[in-house]
Amino acid sequence: MEKLNYPLLCFKINEESYLGMLVGTDFQVVDASIRKIKSVLTDHLNRQYQKEGDYPLLELTSPTLKMVEVTIKPTYRNNSGAFPLSKNVRLSTPLVYGEEEPGVYDCYLPLLNENFYCYDLRQLDSLAKHFIISSLDMTPPEELYQYINYPEPTLDLVTLKVNENIFFKYDWNKSQEPKLLERLAEKYPYPKAIQKRISALPDAAWELERYVDQIAEKLIHQRACVLVTGNHGAGKSAALRQAMRKIHALAKKENSHYTFWRIQAQRITASSKYLGEWQESVEEMIWELGMVNGILWVEDLNQMLMEGGKGAEDSVAAYILPFIQSGRLQLAGEATPQQLESMRRRLPGFVESLQIVEIPDMTPAVIQAVFEKFTAFVRQNLKINIHENALQQSIQLLRRFYPYESFPGKGIRFLGEVIGEAQLAGQSDISRQDIIRHFIRRTGLPELFLRDDILLDQDDLRSFFTQRIIGQEEAVSKLTDIVKVFKAGLNNPHKPITTLIFAGPTGVGKTASAKALADYFFGKGQKQSPLIRIDMSEFQHPSQIVRFLGADKQPGKLVSDVRERPFAVLLLDEAEKADPSIFDAFLTVLDEGMLVDAFGRVTNFRNCIIILTSNLGASNRRSMGFGSGLPTDETYRSAIGKHFRPEFVNRIDGIVVFQPLLEDSIRNIALKELEEVKRREGFEKMGLTLNFTEKLIQYLTRIGFDEKYGARPLQRALEDEIIKPIANWLLHHADLQNSTLDIDFEDGIKISKN
Repeated sequence: MEKLNYPLLCFKINEESYLGMLVGTDFQVVDASIRKIKSVLTDHLNRQYQKEGDYPLLELTSPTLKMVEVTIKPTYRNNSGAFPLSKNVRLSTPLVYGEEEPGVYDCYLPLLNENFYCYDLRQLDSLAKHFIISSLDMTPPEELYQYINYPEPTLDLVTLKVNENIFFKYDWNKSQEPKLLERLAEKYPYPKAIQKRISALPDAAWELERYVDQIAEKLIHQRACVLVTGNHGAGKSAALRQAMRKIHALAKKENSHYTFWRIQAQRITASSKYLGEWQESVEEMIWELGMVNGILWVEDLNQMLMEGGKGAEDSVAAYILPFIQSGRLQLAGEATPQQLESMRRRLPGFVESLQIVEIPDMTPAVIQAVFEKFTAFVRQNLKINIHENALQQSIQLLRRFYPYESFPGKGIRFLGEVIGEAQLAGQSDISRQDIIRHFIRRTGLPELFLRDDILLDQDDLRSFFTQRIIGQEEAVSKLTDIVKVFKAGLNNPHKPITTLIFAGPTGVGKTASAKALADYFFGKGQKQSPLIRIDMSEFQHPSQIVRFLGADKQPGKLVSDVRERPFAVLLLDEAEKADPSIFDAFLTVLDEGMLVDAFGRVTNFRNCIIILTSNLGASNRRSMGFGSGLPTDETYRSAIGKHFRPEFVNRIDGIVVFQPLLEDSIRNIALKELEEVKRREGFEKMGLTLNFTEKLIQYLTRIGFDEKYGARPLQRALEDEIIKPIANWLLHHADLQNSTLDIDFEDGIKISKN
């Protein structure tokens, strides 16, 4: 075992830290002491030597440090030319030299990254000055300052023990097991038994053979890193997986060895606790990939620019870039066009190191051919028959309601869900009605919107909204019109279903109308509420746009809610209280129904109804009483136009003005609330029927209305004045069952058993 001594140039930066430069290499370390610097560099050199049999080639006998003084003339430069300063600057630069072989001296200027040979030590000073002046003469003052600022260094040694007789050659079939790879990644292709457990559906790339061959050619024959791009659902993943299976089969046939390792970017950094730990894991993983001739398959390649550091420049992607460029790491991944553009913008060198295979959207004829092969596979292998009208119904529904995704991916995924349900139910056929039922559960849309053969009953439609929205004829008409346009399929598929502003005083039914619309459109199958309600008074400062829309790696509240429930009514309550910059950022959503963040992640709003509520203009009321002193519709529209920017208002499909409630409307709302009280769980469990007298209804109508807050106090009055007294009465009659109670009012609530 031989010892190699590397000269270490050490600078004391301050009382707490030293800088160490390993002469003849690019390695630099800052630490609290020279001893720690030597320890770090020794460990690094040993690890590199043990893994690869590689170490810096530097053979200096008795390295020596010498300071060389030169005179430099700083020079400013611009487009007009060079402008030297009148005064020269004296600079002292460290020179490290040693005898490489008898009479030959290897000389290094570490600060300048220069290296030269000297054959006569009497010429050493003049040669060193020549190289220093050549490098630094006419250097701008601000660049020259960094060299002047270095303190005078000392020279030390770092030792590496090597065995020169060892021959490093990896035996791909007999090498040790890649422990870190097996912990962080999964070997692909999966064994057949595991693949069947993952999915009974075929993992095929039908009609994508041309792109499969391109990927395989680049991976094997060109040894390139490959990025497959295309819209969501175009077949990127299927083509990439098929190419890897093809390479695996050929390698097995030819008795060669290729392995693929599937990994998610988050797993690389997830287990790291200490500074520099994930970087060590990356290097270990790359070494193990080399042992097994492995290609890294990163499913979420875009995510690699988000993991590791605060920005793309210190991310995992940036760290592995030198390994890719040097050919020590080969990877494959996929990205949408939006993600590709984001990666190009944030880390262009990373994208340039990848060879791109673009998969375009399929034509209708090719899509039909794919589905014919898919249904044939399902019929032959799973013994389930997908009727032709069921297949066409699924294509029609997906084309209309998921226009932002591509075939065949969205169709295969949807049919896979239906097939899974059929297997659980023991069905051997999938009919058109099965497709519709599953689509209802997935979206909440009623069957009325999914079947062209069901006609819209306009009387039933109007009745639904008039029962839910009391005293607001304009709102009812507007909402029924939205339903009619959507039923006819005439809404713009590249924007939200509709965007509205509900204007008017508080407590008149704006939020109730949004709930009614959400229940009608999306309330049939979803487990969660089809209404996404965001209180915009929480976003009154410009900085809060981050919490609303999101930034960096974390999506905001709006994005999180809509990704979770893409079929919903989005209610932005009290919109006028939010900072105007939030609505500036919202313009793209109103225009295109899409929101793309800085990382290329897409949030789709095209299956949303967006409603903003506002009280702007409602303060111009002149007198008290039911419906008196009302501001006009124009008052509200004018107030909205003054508050919001014109380009925002112009993107709104309509402004619905809610009028102050009249006495008859308050009475009808009170009757509606009392009917809902009768259906409460406690009364039904006890078998109690409630009768409310006319006096009580009049009392509730009177105390439940406020000129300023509309019908909003009605709920509070109902709970305080009626529900609580009934609850207290029932506590004293706990054995009461299956009875009728009369609820009256006369100087207080009167309860009696009928």
